[in-house]
Parts: sequence; C-alpha cells; structure tokens
Amino acid sequence: MKIVDICEFFSDFGGGVRTYVHQKLEACANLGCEATIIAPGPSDRREKRLGGEIIWVRAPVLPFDHRYHLFSRAKPVHDLLDEIRPDVVEGSSTWRGAWIAGRWRGPAAKVLFLHQDPVACYPQSLLSPAISEERVDQMCFWFWSYMRRLASLFDASAVTSDWFASRLEGFGIKRPLVSSFGIDKKLFSYALRSDAERAAMLAACGVEDPSAVLFVAISRHHLEKRLGTMIEAFDRFRKTRPAGLYLIGDGPGWRTVHRRAARVRNVHVAGHISDRAILARRLASADYFLHGCGSETFGLVIAEALASGLPIVVPNAGGALDLAHPAYSETHRTGDAASFAEAMLRIVARDWHELSIAARARATRLGAPEDHFARLLSQYAVLSSEKKTVSAAA
Repeated sequence: MKIVDICEFFSDFGGGVRTYVHQKLEACANLGCEATIIAPGPSDRREKRLGGEIIWVRAPVLPFDHRYHLFSRAKPVHDLLDEIRPDVVEGSSTWRGAWIAGRWRGPAAKVLFLHQDPVACYPQSLLSPAISEERVDQMCFWFWSYMRRLASLFDASAVTSDWFASRLEGFGIKRPLVSSFGIDKKLFSYALRSDAERAAMLAACGVEDPSAVLFVAISRHHLEKRLGTMIEAFDRFRKTRPAGLYLIGDGPGWRTVHRRAARVRNVHVAGHISDRAILARRLASADYFLHGCGSETFGLVIAEALASGLPIVVPNAGGALDLAHPAYSETHRTGDAASFAEAMLRIVARDWHELSIAARARATRLGAPEDHFARLLSQYAVLSSEKKTVSAAA
C-alpha cells in the first residue's frame, strides 16, 4: 500500500509534527507500506528518510513563523500524486493543503486527518472563559459549515481520540476514524528520575531549597497553550510555598512567554530541547506536570508525563481531560488562573508517591506509536479496498 501525506505544517525545525512524521515514515516501512510526505518548503527537493520519502514543494514562507511554509499552487502537488499513484492520500491540515489533497482527481482513497480543532485553538482561546466554549462554537457556525464542505471531498476523516470524533460528528463531519496516539514508554520512564537533574532544574529556576516543589511544562509557545494563564497561576501558588516552574518549548509566541516569565520569580524558560533523551530525563525528574491547553486532540506530552510518573494538573476540556483521572490528577477551568492555582494547591496537598504510582499505572494502558500506526494502516487498507471496489463497479 502506498500512502501520501499532504503535510502542510511539516518542518525540520518544528516539534510535534516533525516527531509524528518521522514515526510515521519508520512505522510504515516496518509494516510494509510505502510512505511519502509532501510538504511546502523553501525549494523543490526530495529526500529518502527513515524508509520513506519527503518531497518539498517550493512555497511562500508563513509570515508569522518562518519555520513553516504554505502551499500556494495545487498543480505541483497534483503532478507528484499523478507520478506516485498512491492508494491513500491524506490531507493533514484544515487549510490549503487539505483542499489540494481533496481536489486531486486520482483514484486513491482520501482521508482528512484532523490533528487540530481550529475553533478550540483560536476563537475559544481568545474568548473563553469570558464567553463559554458552547457560545463560541455557536458563533463559529460558519467555520463548521466550511469544515463540512472540506470533509465532503474525502472518503473519511481520521482523529486520535473518541471525544474529538464525537465532537466532529456533532457538527456533521462524516465517519471519523479513531486511532489513538502511542508513546515511547522505553524512552519516557520514571526510572530516569534523578535527584541531581531535579536540583539543576530548580537551580535554573533560581530556587535553592531542595524541598521546593518543581513543576514542569512542555508546550509550544502559542496562544492556545495558555502559558500566560499558567505563569499567573504559578505566581499565585509560589506565594504559598517555595516552588519552581520549568518551561520547555518554543514557538511564535516566545517573546510574550519570555516577557511574562521575566515578571514572575522562579520561572525558567528552557526553550526547545531537541534531544529526546534529555527531555525524558528532565520530565521524569520534576514533581508535577502542568498543562494549560484545553484544545488538545489527544495530549501526547501529557501521556509522556504519566509514563514518567508525574501527577498532572490539566484543563477540564479536550484531550487533556480524556487523560485525567482523580487517582493522579487535578483539573482546572481552561483559561482561569485562579482555578489553575487552586488545582495546583490541591494536588501538592496529596501524597505524591501514591499519585505517581497511579500515573504510571495509567500509562501502562497507553499504546506505543507502532500500535497507533498499525491500527491506522488497517483502517486505510479497508478504505482503499472499498474505493477500488466502487471504482471497479463503476
């Protein structure tokens, strides 16, 4: 089976999408499928990588984040699809790339892979909690109409959680296939916990007291992640006892994050950590994991925190809530700093070792990346077979 992913937001300088694409290329090769990524880039270029191929199509740079480009013309992409003759074509954005994939006239099965909920990411992030999420959804009726038109070009939609599938069905998006993400539990593990690493992280936060609480967050610096709310919540918590907040990540909103962090004591912005082994060790060496984004479609970093043995404080919405449980977590109202701080106070008052054991137990029920891709490819094989049967009958 040949699969082509029209991946509008792939970049070698990116984070989560880059990791996922690399996992996909490797998993497809191991499972006997031929995977090709078509992505916009600074020039036309092809590269064999991890058992598959990445093809860059020259395209304009994204104005507010120069790590990424956006497709401008359909023809170069359609010409590549005509050359490759895939069995399945994925459109993995809700913007130009998806329309290009959906309008290709080739015989392949077409899947709209929804990695993001744009209404939750943008309007809800801007307007809630001042305006309820339900009201924002109603105000964005035009977008859901747009999504239905886009999805009608595809044979199916694909998502990574049951809650997101239900949300899409509620807005008339047809046939969402569910294949939950997996995590690398050989890499992310409580066994990596290090007192020396923990002390170094606290020191980076300007905290000398070894009994202080160490919070960690891994997040792209973007409006939807609500890092400003997190920093404000930490400032409220910090006034009750010694603590440090170690922020990992980068992104287009880095200036705002750095500016807000500079106004609050004991916050360290560590930036992007590309070495996954270092990332895993630092994650395991913290005490609690914080998350502010209520629009996650799955919550991969939350799952990695659980595998690392960390109790979690997460929003009461989206994929983050799907991964929460009273045995190892506390929840807060999305975008509400006071609620966030109260959840932090509640979790710190509980027995850390019991929480950590429960978090690790939950992680054992999470699949591995190869499980996600095995299920996804099985779904694609069925779609491709159905498409070929219909085409033959016609």
